[in-house]
Amino acid sequence: MSSRTKALIALFIVNLIYGVNYVVAKGLMPEVIGPSGFILLRVVGATVLFWGLRLFIREQVEWSDALRLVLCAVFGVALNQLMFFHGLMRTTPVHASLIMVATPVLVLAMSGIYIGERITWEKLLGVALGAGGALTLVFVRPSSGSGSATLLGDLFILVNASSFAIYLVLVKPLMSKYTATTVMAWTFLLGTVMVLPFGLGEMSVVQWSSFTAGIWGSVAFVVVMVTFVAYLLNTWALRHVNPGVVGTFIYLQPLLATFFTWLQLRSGIELPGKTPTPDATGGVMQWVCGAVIFLGVHLVTRADRRA
Repeated sequence: MSSRTKALIALFIVNLIYGVNYVVAKGLMPEVIGPSGFILLRVVGATVLFWGLRLFIREQVEWSDALRLVLCAVFGVALNQLMFFHGLMRTTPVHASLIMVATPVLVLAMSGIYIGERITWEKLLGVALGAGGALTLVFVRPSSGSGSATLLGDLFILVNASSFAIYLVLVKPLMSKYTATTVMAWTFLLGTVMVLPFGLGEMSVVQWSSFTAGIWGSVAFVVVMVTFVAYLLNTWALRHVNPGVVGTFIYLQPLLATFFTWLQLRSGIELPGKTPTPDATGGVMQWVCGAVIFLGVHLVTRADRRA
């Protein structure tokens, strides 16, 4: 199996994890823990894991790359995560999903401008198909009528989407010099310093003694899988594919989130937080959208392979 194929499998696993996360972590905020406190918990936990793994890697980072690592921490950890969680609390899931569709487009544009990634008609068609499938998936999903969208919330989500696009472009050159573990260890350590002032207050008031086994399991999943494993695989994949490919895989998240919501309902598994309603999984149209999204991802990855 080629390294490129392994990278594509890694990207699918990353977005599979994110799809599960929509179901697992949905009810943890703000009842169990506030968004900033939860982000601090995620970042601190992931930092410990990354530096524990880095003990087995003898690799020094050059001072010339220090500024780029700081920027990766800003856009890939602190700004990215803070803006998403605070934005989601102030807007509706539909608005958030619509704005997040812009991420692969931003990644493709920034990659072409800053690192010279070749933008072909095949890539543009793939991004357009993925965006169309994701948008349709959002619009055909029935609204629960809860929550309201605000301009500030939408703005936070847009900043989140833009910051993640910038991060993918910034971290790409580092992957040609260092291992993913080294890059993530420094990125999350710097990110912890940046998130600490925002999350320390919320984290200090958490009632840890009231946590059930289910809540601890959900928190562990978010820290280990959604943060540590997902970031590690995502960054490692950038060694073998361009940022445009990584960005396009984001289109799989609404589809996978819908699938795991359906799976939870069919299996009857109870998780901490709110249980999704039966109409949250939609019908045949969701699977048509899924096929269109997969086609879009295929076109972008094929174009990247040819390039």
